[in-house]
Amino acid sequence: MDKLDFLLVNPSNKKQMYGELGNSLAGIEPPLWTGLIAAFIRKRGFTVKIIDADAEDWTPEYTVEKIAEYEPLLLGVGVIGANPSASSTPKMPGVNRILSILKKESPHIKTILYGIHPSALPERTLKEEEVDFVCRGESFWTILKLLEVLKSDSKVKDYRIKGLWYIKDNIVVSNGWGELVQNLDELPFVAWDLLPMDKYRAHNWHCFGNVEQRKPYAVIYTSLGCPFNCQYCNIHALYNGKPGIRFRSPKKVVEEIDFLVKNYKIKNIKITDELFILKESQVIEFCDLIIERGYDLNIWAYARVDTVNEKLLKKLKQAGVNWLCYGIESGSKRVREGVDKGRFEQDAVKRAIEITRNADISILGNFMFGLPDDDMETMQETLKMAKELSCEYINFYVTMAYPGSQLYEEVDPKNLPDSWLGYSQFSYNTQPLPTKYLKPAEILRFRDDAFNKFYNSKRYQNMILEKFGRETVEHIEQMLKHKIQRKLLESEEGVL
Repeated sequence: MDKLDFLLVNPSNKKQMYGELGNSLAGIEPPLWTGLIAAFIRKRGFTVKIIDADAEDWTPEYTVEKIAEYEPLLLGVGVIGANPSASSTPKMPGVNRILSILKKESPHIKTILYGIHPSALPERTLKEEEVDFVCRGESFWTILKLLEVLKSDSKVKDYRIKGLWYIKDNIVVSNGWGELVQNLDELPFVAWDLLPMDKYRAHNWHCFGNVEQRKPYAVIYTSLGCPFNCQYCNIHALYNGKPGIRFRSPKKVVEEIDFLVKNYKIKNIKITDELFILKESQVIEFCDLIIERGYDLNIWAYARVDTVNEKLLKKLKQAGVNWLCYGIESGSKRVREGVDKGRFEQDAVKRAIEITRNADISILGNFMFGLPDDDMETMQETLKMAKELSCEYINFYVTMAYPGSQLYEEVDPKNLPDSWLGYSQFSYNTQPLPTKYLKPAEILRFRDDAFNKFYNSKRYQNMILEKFGRETVEHIEQMLKHKIQRKLLESEEGVL
């Protein structure tokens, strides 16, 4: 067998990041960026394989065994997860373990990290990890040009490649940000054939009313980037560190959905865009193309309360968009304004929820506790709003200063977690930021209590019973039996 040019790995750190939640409740999502990079490199004539250790639930030790079998010229490890902002940095302990073992057992294999965390902290990553290269920003062209250099006959390798960082003579060499792909339609489809498609499953709430039918599942993107600049978000580190958005043509997107439906019988789909409902003409064209085909899809996507209207929502429902996620974040406009999320009034939130529900689209509401201006009163306002809106599903997050975000640059380093696992929302090590008024333990305890209060409420469970049936209520009751263990709340400092 000819030597493999490029092997990509989606590392697993599921147990440490999610605990028991990862076994049955969490979605298992195809690694979009890994699949895109693989397709891009393969199209240029290189031999490529993917190991999705996360989907396979492989340990770092076993993952390294499989890597060694391939003997790749270059190994790329992706540090980005299903929720890009929240699940990049917590992957680092698993990444560290893979790289450390590999360096001992197969030191000749060249390695590169790509994704949000290494892009946000390229110098620190190079110094802390057993890795040869780090890609900063978008990695398509960077990895391609690195492979061309590695395969060249030249004995002196020229690594002056945009976005490529490495150490030479104990000095970190920076090549800035990676080059962006300007026309997204030039990117091939995700390399679906290299992924274990039978392993992926939708989030539990995505299939309320039919929670046993979470497979098959796939993700699709219609744009890359985000034009907004929320202080707690680190998504811009995937690109050039700046707000911005590029769109695929709806025709190209739907061609990929055609492929997924035909070849993998896909029904459950997540649109991974940071903000799908932004450019109305784009969304309408996408919906019309799906409606023409008569597919029976179950789609969810991200929206903003100030970008939806009745006409658009009706069209989305016709296309199979059954869930929309709104980042409401806080029930306090003052708190939202403190993180550049205060463009809309309280009434606008309620109006968006009302017209979405009237279109028979279910709502996933994202809320955050512990934003910089939060106190106990404003967090109560957030919980009160969540109860009043009574979304079909709620995510309650604690605020983190993720590497790559403005918050990370602005906070006192002593307030940051003492390990990368501390950035995981559902782990034993979770450590939120303190606010001007609250300690991390107070915020974390409030979040966990709020979660139980919301999902245990008779109002919520009656709504779910009426809309989705008894089986879904029983599923929620089972979900509530999973108690998250928190180191912070076990310590004496965590006692209120």
